Amino acid sequence: MKKTDLPILVFHRRIVGAAFIVIVLSLAWSVTELIAPNVASLLPLPPLFIAVGLTALSGIILFVSVLKSYSPAAQTKTLSELVHELSQVENKSEIVINAIGDGVVALDNKGIVQLINPAAQSIIGWDKRDAVDLDFRSIFKLQTAKGEPLPEELSPVQRVLGGNPTITTDELTLLTNSGKKMNVSLLVSPLGQFGSGAIVVFRDITSQMSENQQKAEFVSTASHEMRTPVAAIEGYLGLALNPATAQVDDKARVYLTKAHESAQHLGRLFQDLLDVSKAEDGRLKSDLEVIELVGFLRETIATLTTRATDKGLLLVYKPDVSEDSQVAILPIYHIEADPDHLREVMTNLIDNAIKYTKSGSVTVDISGTTDTVKIAITDSGIGIAREDIPHLFQKFYRIDNSDTREIGGTGLGLYLCRRLVESMNGRIWVESEQGSGSTFFVELGRLSEEEVAKREHAKTPATETA
Repeated sequence: MKKTDLPILVFHRRIVGAAFIVIVLSLAWSVTELIAPNVASLLPLPPLFIAVGLTALSGIILFVSVLKSYSPAAQTKTLSELVHELSQVENKSEIVINAIGDGVVALDNKGIVQLINPAAQSIIGWDKRDAVDLDFRSIFKLQTAKGEPLPEELSPVQRVLGGNPTITTDELTLLTNSGKKMNVSLLVSPLGQFGSGAIVVFRDITSQMSENQQKAEFVSTASHEMRTPVAAIEGYLGLALNPATAQVDDKARVYLTKAHESAQHLGRLFQDLLDVSKAEDGRLKSDLEVIELVGFLRETIATLTTRATDKGLLLVYKPDVSEDSQVAILPIYHIEADPDHLREVMTNLIDNAIKYTKSGSVTVDISGTTDTVKIAITDSGIGIAREDIPHLFQKFYRIDNSDTREIGGTGLGLYLCRRLVESMNGRIWVESEQGSGSTFFVELGRLSEEEVAKREHAKTPATETA
């Protein structure tokens, strides 16, 4: 309540009080009229009339005061203050959006452009006056990396408008208003609740992609050229360590052994660099075959058993051993994968488990559903800190602590594993706790027995009839 309203209310209360007193006097007048009519007739007006008049006047004053508090002028002032506040918020939001260097486009639930910031206008070549109220497909023409039209069901914008969560990709190209094609990094997020629209944030990464391509070509060429002399060094050191071809004393053998191990490590680094460059420029191809996974992994593990034994570790393959250490009934899991890529992934993961486990065991297990097969490599090693897990499959990322500094590595192995698994339409992830070991999972699609039989039948050449 405003202070200016207080005198009106005080005056109103006084009027009501006076009216109450007059009503009492009116009742007394009525009694007097019954007892002594001559005395009552001397009063000019009955007190009741006076009370009614005073009460009516009080009501009028109260009505006027209330009307005054809700007058158009007061309402206009309040509305004006609200509009001013909203205008300030809008101006601040517009300043922030316009200052963003990335393109920003806001769409309603039907995909109609509601907002486009200056950066977006500059990138795609559409003016705000022309773009707003148009369907996003008219101004935002996405294509595949090869420049082919992007099917609507694969469009990140259409998928988010259809209810998908946030989608991020840098594998698409965008056709501008002038017909120029550019590589874009794209992030599409739902706007509020489902059905409210979407926000598209994008930027031109054409020059960045070109630089990455040049780097990849340099790395590929350099790795290929240096792999040959490194292989020669490794071969000659192997001959020097072979008693059948050379005689060296024990002290020299120690030096040569270290040199041989370093040459092998360098050779693996160059091979990883070659594989990574192939994965990034699209030259990494997967030749898919039907593989019986249990037997395939048994052969891979056999090549690493000696390495685990030399380190004093127990390498366990769960499908071959039941709880009572007797031969178990082997499950049958068929998958479609590239055998060379799958072998490289499994070798890398198991080798890492052995490398980062000081004592205890490494266990490889297989489980599956009707649609998928999951391989789990569990170790009792040093584990991984929670903050390192999201970056573990990035290129050149290595965990830096006192336990890992003594262990060699390139930072490319897990990145390459991820790219190889993805090329086989699978996924890879890790669950770990520092000091409590780690479990790496690889999940691939499973083939039914009917599908396996069909593929085997398709490979069998038809018999010729005479």
